[in-house]
Amino acid sequence: MSPPPPQFMPVGDGAAQRRIAILLTPAGQQPDGPGLVWLPGFKSEMTSIKATALAEWGAARGRAVTRFDYSGHGQSEGRFEDGTLSRWLEDALAVVRASTRGPQIIVGSSMGGGIALLLLRALQQAGEAQRVAGLVLIAPAWDMATLLWGRLPESARREIMKNGIWMRPSEYGDGPYAITRGLIEDGRTHLIGEAPYDPGCPVRILHGLQDPDVPYEHSLDLVAHLSGDWTRMTAIPDGEHRLSRPEDLAQMFTLIEEIR
Repeated sequence: MSPPPPQFMPVGDGAAQRRIAILLTPAGQQPDGPGLVWLPGFKSEMTSIKATALAEWGAARGRAVTRFDYSGHGQSEGRFEDGTLSRWLEDALAVVRASTRGPQIIVGSSMGGGIALLLLRALQQAGEAQRVAGLVLIAPAWDMATLLWGRLPESARREIMKNGIWMRPSEYGDGPYAITRGLIEDGRTHLIGEAPYDPGCPVRILHGLQDPDVPYEHSLDLVAHLSGDWTRMTAIPDGEHRLSRPEDLAQMFTLIEEIR
């Protein structure tokens, strides 16, 4: 079944204003847990396999589910090449504030896992921590600029510094990914790892041991970095990066159910 047409909301001011596409699954009369917010990965969309499965799973349990495309992604306005963590975090904050009611479990995949941590920190700093019941992070690319820069070949780094952009080949059949100097430099202003961080709510991490894009060890570092004994990690021995097989989705739902 195809999803309903998205709703659109404006985000940003002046020349930076863009319309963000949102898909909302309303809560039933007696939902069995908090609402769910899906944060996609880099160049992913709100209609991906995991996002769609989450919406169907939530709807079957009467839970509200909020999905959206970052600017420059999917059905939202903007150029992908203009995207930065600042802009995509602004999108996420605007959607959560305008489209959700009550506590939410933030489910973030890859870059979306990193943005979930930034979103939580921003809401805590604004006195809105009660909006988040917990985080479920799937192969989270936290501190993405540091992770990405450290894994780029030297030739790619030179091209980014000289020309402002490098087209990274994709193994997923969706064309090359634009890695821009603006993305890297802006990302360095959004680091979680500079000091110990207490999330103040349950954090569940799912990561495949065969992940070629975000190493499993990157999540181990996150577990060590997060304070307060809130964090639990589940490893999938044969799992790769996308973790969208039925057995991977079942693990994701199990972790969501641990948070109430």
